Amino acid sequence: MIRTAALAVAVLALAACGGTPSDSQADADKAAADRAAEQAAAKKQKTVFDDQLKALDKAKGVEKQLQDDKEKRDEELQKQENGG
Repeated sequence: MIRTAALAVAVLALAACGGTPSDSQADADKAAADRAAEQAAAKKQKTVFDDQLKALDKAKGVEKQLQDDKEKRDEELQKQENGG
């Protein structure tokens, strides 16, 4: 992760050192930075927190589903109270 960030900073610093870049050079630099970011995401190292992060994501999903269901019930009750 730190290596990827350092690489991205180095690429951006080198790109900033040049004169006025042409559009093709700017596109090439952006593509290189995008490839570096994609490679970093693909090579994500497993950490001791992965299981906890997965559990948090799952809990957030369940919480959203419960909140959506509650809002639906509230809307139905509101319709019934208003003479629906």
